[in-house]
Amino acid sequence: MASPLIYEYPPLVAGILRKRYKRFLADIELDSGELVTAHCANTGPMLGVCEIGSRVYLSRSGNPKRKLPFSWEMIQVNGTWVGVNTALPNRVSKLALEQQALPELAGRYTKIRSEVVYGSEKSRIDFLLTSPDQTNIYVEVKNTTLAETPLALFPDTVTTRGQKHLRELMNLPADTRKVMLYFINRGDCDRFAPGDTWDPEYGALLRQAIAAGVEVLPYRFAVSPEGIRLLGLASLEL
Repeated sequence: MASPLIYEYPPLVAGILRKRYKRFLADIELDSGELVTAHCANTGPMLGVCEIGSRVYLSRSGNPKRKLPFSWEMIQVNGTWVGVNTALPNRVSKLALEQQALPELAGRYTKIRSEVVYGSEKSRIDFLLTSPDQTNIYVEVKNTTLAETPLALFPDTVTTRGQKHLRELMNLPADTRKVMLYFINRGDCDRFAPGDTWDPEYGALLRQAIAAGVEVLPYRFAVSPEGIRLLGLASLEL
């Protein structure tokens, strides 16, 4: 039996990716034959999830003032749907936290706060989970789409911001839980490793962070035009 949806997509529109350019834009040929320009929230290189001619799905905004009504939500890669809207992982993670759906964290908090300022480098933690009788939990979320199937990898490029977040987590007080949550935005990977090829400094920092007590939770999510389901944890390979 499939796990329940954590996030349900609005009605989506199908098409074919024809071009991705200027980081924020993608030209999509809809099944109707119409060519539209969609907003691309993922400004990174999108390695392996940006092949021209691939099937994609778009959402359509009901805001008449929006310049680009369509947003690129997912792409099909070797028969698997991969989520490419980088605005969603934090939203879905929050929904999962609200549902107490993440077993490694469930029951350990009663309050969820977002974008809380912390650390010496003036960072904002994605989620701070608190409870009067529990240890504070700091959770940083990273969207993960790069894969050498069945191995998911993060990052897919040099990320000084990601490096900073690892340093900040390592420097938190010892009486806190420090969690790096990798949101594996595709259902065909059951293993996770740092993307050393693309950012060796990040990989070194991640191993250092683990040795310093930072917990790594690479959660697997199945993406489909209906919505997003939690599959559980991937195994960690260092």
